[in-house]
Amino acid sequence: MAKYSKASQRYFSKHVDFSGIVHICVGIGIGALITYPIAGSHPVRFSVTFLIIGILGYIWAAVH
Repeated sequence: MAKYSKASQRYFSKHVDFSGIVHICVGIGIGALITYPIAGSHPVRFSVTFLIIGILGYIWAAVH
């Protein structure tokens, strides 16, 4: 686990724009999930999509 953490930290430090995109996608996903009780089920589809994009970005950074 520590190996992947160090690898992702190195990748994100070298690729700042990619880091920003990944973290913005995760933030949008979490924000849309927070609005779920107010807006209904429609934002859940978008939040899950953005969270999956963010998780894939973290995985990409950990393996490269």
